[in-house]
Amino acid sequence: MGIEPLAFMSKMVNRVEFSEEDKALLKSEADWGVIVAPDMAKVFYAYLERDEEMNKILNRDKESIVRLHKTFIEWFQEMFTGMDSWGQNYAERRWKIGLIHFRLGIEPQHVVPAMATVVNEVGKRLQTDGKNQALRESLERICMIDLAFIEQAYLELPMAAIIRETGWTEDLFRRLVATGVRSI
Repeated sequence: MGIEPLAFMSKMVNRVEFSEEDKALLKSEADWGVIVAPDMAKVFYAYLERDEEMNKILNRDKESIVRLHKTFIEWFQEMFTGMDSWGQNYAERRWKIGLIHFRLGIEPQHVVPAMATVVNEVGKRLQTDGKNQALRESLERICMIDLAFIEQAYLELPMAAIIRETGWTEDLFRRLVATGVRSI
C-alpha cells in the first residue's frame, strides 16, 4: 500500500518526458532560480490569499506565512538543482510536500490553479529576463511532476486510512470503488 517515492518519480519523469537535457538546463540556471524565487513566492501567496478558503489556511498564525514563504523559496530553488539530481531525496521531499498539503486540507482544487499561476508567472519572468523557451518547458515539466506528487497524496492517504480502519485488502477496496463508480 502506498507509493515508493523514487519509483513514482521515475514513472512521472517518463510520463512528462523530463530529460537529461532538462536537468542540465535547470542546473545551469540555478542561480537565476535563486534570484527569482522570492518574487515567485510573493506572487504565489498573493494569489492564494485572494482565495477565501486558502486565506484561512495560510493565516492560521502569524509565523505560518513567513515559514511558508521560506518553504516555497526552497521548493522553487530545488526544482533547479534537483537536490540529488532528482533522485531519492528529491522524490521523498516531494512526497512529504504532498502529505503536508493533504493534512492541511489544501485540496487539488487549490493546488492546481496555484501551480498554474507559478508556471504562468515564471513564463513572464523568463521572457522579461531574456531566457529561452526551453527553460520554460523544463520548468513546466518539473512543476507537473511536483504537482503529481501532491495529487497522488489525495488518492493514497484516504485509501490507506479506509483500509486500516476497515481491515479490507487493497484489492477489495479498489473493487468496491470500481463497482461504485460504474453505478454513478
